[in-house]
Amino acid sequence: MSNKKDEIPISDKIALTIPEAAALSNIGQNKISLLLKAPNCPFLVRVGSKRLIKRTEFERFISENVAI
Repeated sequence: MSNKKDEIPISDKIALTIPEAAALSNIGQNKISLLLKAPNCPFLVRVGSKRLIKRTEFERFISENVAI
């Protein structure tokens, strides 16, 4: 069982949940979910049925695009 004090800060994680990515980027969760559905999404990683976001690739995607 984990405590709040045992949580890893977002800045130290290599994979984020959709809510974490939304909080980090100020992009809505629905928009992030839509981006994850794109073929060959560069920042999607699947763990079973769970969708996670590769943080560095997500940050790169945001910095390289002027409109999302």
